[in-house]
Amino acid sequence: MGIDLFRLDGKVAIITGGNGVLGGAMAKALASAGAKTVILGRNSETVNSRVSEINEMGYESLGIAADVMEADQLSEAKKTILDQFGTIDILINAAGGAVKGAIVNPDESFFDKPVEAHKHVVDLNLFGTIIPTQVFGEVMSKKRSGSIINIGSMAVPRSISRAIGYAASKAAAENFTRWLAVELASKYGEGLRVNTIRPGFFVGEQNRHLLLNEDGTLTERGQLIVKNTPMARFGEADELAGAAIYLASEASKFVTGEVINIDGGFNSFSGV
Repeated sequence: MGIDLFRLDGKVAIITGGNGVLGGAMAKALASAGAKTVILGRNSETVNSRVSEINEMGYESLGIAADVMEADQLSEAKKTILDQFGTIDILINAAGGAVKGAIVNPDESFFDKPVEAHKHVVDLNLFGTIIPTQVFGEVMSKKRSGSIINIGSMAVPRSISRAIGYAASKAAAENFTRWLAVELASKYGEGLRVNTIRPGFFVGEQNRHLLLNEDGTLTERGQLIVKNTPMARFGEADELAGAAIYLASEASKFVTGEVINIDGGFNSFSGV
């Protein structure tokens, strides 16, 4: 069998937030392993751009503009996917992030931050994972086969300053991974699995201003992160590819409810 265990030929994979840096890298990885990919995101321009990139690589991809927090939009997306590809085998819940209002900066007080901003981030990261899983995972449950991959954060096992709403919601989403892994295996059998990829620090559009100055040098926060990462750098988006293919494929068919850290050693380092 060997390398064939990692092939995804004939599989259909949905990547929410696939128009982003990390989601896009994982979408390309699954496509290179043989999967037909569906890029789902709110911005139709960036969704279509990602689809074009994958098609230019010689792989089949479909783009759909939809909001992960709107079940009706996702249900319409599901109809489109089933009409074109006939099934759904893999779901990567990569949509998520934070908003400025839910960040507690050094010159601000937690007690003055509006709770509405925290609620929005919790909705995005927690329910933005739960709702797509309900809509698309139902297809997998009926055939008792599939792989759901959620995206975690180093803000879960470690206390990361500033991002209170983000940290809380990502912790809840990782708990959801474990709960759902047990629920699905118990009710639908061993063929339906749920796991989490937990990235360390990667530079994306949402956090670029926090990590890098305009001239490309590290901000104070960026320096602190690199200092506490044994590999002494940020991750590259394509370094999530191996974990994504592994968890999506038969290579991990006895793995469920687990978390894989891709962090350059950050979670292992005490800082001293």
